[in-house]
Amino acid sequence: MSLCMGCMQEIGGNRVCPSCGFDNSEKQHAPFLPYGTVLSNRYIVGEGIDTNGESTRYISYDKQTGDVVIVCEFLPIGLFSREQDTTEVKVNYEDRLVYRKMKDDFVNYYSILAELRELSALMNVHNIFEENNTVYVIEENEDLIPFEEYIERSSGHLDWDIARPLFMPVISALEALHKRGVGHYAIAPKNMYITASGKIKISGFSTENERKRGTTLKSQLFSGCAAPEQYTDNFPLDDITDIYGFCATLFYALTGHLPKNAVERQKDSRLLMSTTTVKRLPPHVVSALANGLQVERENRITDFDELRSQLSVAHTAKAIQDEISRTASMNLAKEEKRKKNKNGMSRTSITVIAAAITVLVLGIAGAFWLMQNPLSGLFDNSSDNTADSTESTEWTGETVPDYLGMTYEEVFEADEADDSVTVYRSYTDEYSDEYAEGLVMSQSPAAGSKVEQEDVITISITISLGSQMRELPEVEGEKLDDVAADLADKGLLATAEYVYSDTVAEGRVIGYKSNEAGDTLEYGSTVTVIVSKGKEEQSTTQS
Repeated sequence: MSLCMGCMQEIGGNRVCPSCGFDNSEKQHAPFLPYGTVLSNRYIVGEGIDTNGESTRYISYDKQTGDVVIVCEFLPIGLFSREQDTTEVKVNYEDRLVYRKMKDDFVNYYSILAELRELSALMNVHNIFEENNTVYVIEENEDLIPFEEYIERSSGHLDWDIARPLFMPVISALEALHKRGVGHYAIAPKNMYITASGKIKISGFSTENERKRGTTLKSQLFSGCAAPEQYTDNFPLDDITDIYGFCATLFYALTGHLPKNAVERQKDSRLLMSTTTVKRLPPHVVSALANGLQVERENRITDFDELRSQLSVAHTAKAIQDEISRTASMNLAKEEKRKKNKNGMSRTSITVIAAAITVLVLGIAGAFWLMQNPLSGLFDNSSDNTADSTESTEWTGETVPDYLGMTYEEVFEADEADDSVTVYRSYTDEYSDEYAEGLVMSQSPAAGSKVEQEDVITISITISLGSQMRELPEVEGEKLDDVAADLADKGLLATAEYVYSDTVAEGRVIGYKSNEAGDTLEYGSTVTVIVSKGKEEQSTTQS
């Protein structure tokens, strides 16, 4: 049987695989295993899939079962050597103790994963064995969709009702790992996959030697998801670290983008969400994200029970779908209009052609008059004819529309009414003291610019975020949902703390924790509101 080293499918006598296009005449270069290496007299090793500072994963074939599997090889970069076309790992004498300790950590880590295979979010580990002076782990190979691709297919983000059942098993998996004394420490979109049955699978497993700075290994940290402490040499990692990565990945799923790098967030800790996103999410979810992504560890959610509790509160706000519905209906109307007009000429085309004919006729007439008038050019008429000259050269064709000060919805409606214009919203919005939030603050090309072609005009618009500083409203006695929505309208994130109160009814807001109404905060800032738990029940004892 001849197998493709790229996909492990039968290729017969072909050099290039007809299934995946892999060229099987190539060699796999050291320090990685040669193509066709047989491990434990059972597993045929193919192309390397991915590698980090601690291990490398290969596509492989199990001769015993006939299944395609994943072989993970312990290869701590910098502590070993392997010559081309050989399999034996050679360890430097001075590194042998470190190598042995890290190998033991690796075996212990994957042994725990193998014992937890019943958890749906964890990859299934089938076998662990030593060979070639190193360790091999056999993982199940499933048909998976990369999580980033899944989000892209889902219009760039997930609604909470969809994200919640996906992510809750991940909390259980992380909790089980930490109860056994290990963690993941690299929860990130790139290490998440979706199974055919619609569940999340976690990948990217490594010991903590690979997930923090200061160890012998070259660390692999995922920007936006790695917690601040992972950038500090040899800082102890724990469940609080994984909570940060989990919340960063959930943030990505719900918003379509990751938080800023943790190092950057130590200078500016704000979590930027659009007003639409904040309104779309239940307030308790926004609050949980803010609490789980605190830069300072002492302010972060401290255990998985608390994380699960904060994310499991009954929904307190409905998702806003008006914008989505309106956009969908507008797109349908535009498509129908284009179908009706596909055999006709656009208004712009007709206008431009008419203008061109007019200019041509006037030009011919003017040339004929000059030829028939021998006195032309003998007198300097520049002063007398300035107005006429200016008027004759003034642009009379189409110009770029003016969208400044309009809302995006108004621009969209105007776009619908004119087939000659296509409007795109720029990737980033900007602050403006001149234009209120939600209004167009700039456009390119500028309004009034000449349109000299018959094709569709493409215009980029930038939406104002409003003023960068936002004033805190009065909140005392209000419902938490109302306060969260009000703050969201101002571009601020609300997180809640609950205390007993003899004067404020349960569920009503007592006030701000560290601020007062009228204070100004920067757009995107998180503000904590104190919510009443009602009167504290007094326990009575009987003598």
